[in-house]
Amino acid sequence: MSTSLSRAEARTLLEEWVGAPSLRRHCMAVEASMRAVARERGADEESWGLAGLLHDMDYERFPDPGTGHPRMALAELERRDVDPAIRHAIAAHADYLGVEPESDMARALLAVDELSGFVVAVAQVRPEGIHGMTPKSVKKKLKTPAFAAAVSREDVARGPGQLGMELDDLIRLVIAALEGEADALGLHGSAAAPS
Repeated sequence: MSTSLSRAEARTLLEEWVGAPSLRRHCMAVEASMRAVARERGADEESWGLAGLLHDMDYERFPDPGTGHPRMALAELERRDVDPAIRHAIAAHADYLGVEPESDMARALLAVDELSGFVVAVAQVRPEGIHGMTPKSVKKKLKTPAFAAAVSREDVARGPGQLGMELDDLIRLVIAALEGEADALGLHGSAAAPS
């Protein structure tokens, strides 16, 4: 019988494995986006959130796609007997493993991973941060290849279709999710103060 980590246990695990504040922030952003998509679909926010929070937990220590990430995370989560659905979503987000995203949770992780990172990057260069951000401003930045160049535009473009959504709707959902976590993610911008 598989168990599920609590949010607090998962956060402790993330902090044990990830030292870089930027990678922790990315994992928390993807968690917020996953919870929002789960809420929208009437799915289990807790398990979807855990998949988002832990999807890159081994990336800092084992970044090599040939031998490391996400294999080490998967091994640790299997050792802890974490829900196979969470492990499957994490495996499927690394397309080079050849694991098909067979669940809504896996497809959602693929859809929001790169997009969440990109929305955070856009918020960080805006004086108002995440506040007042629109899909139009995100799509404009997507057309600038040098901006957040590590973000796969192909993954961002492909994601909404995997969920049966329009790109604008998914961007809007991610913006709202991240705005709800603006304090924790440091996304208020230089011109806005937390209320």
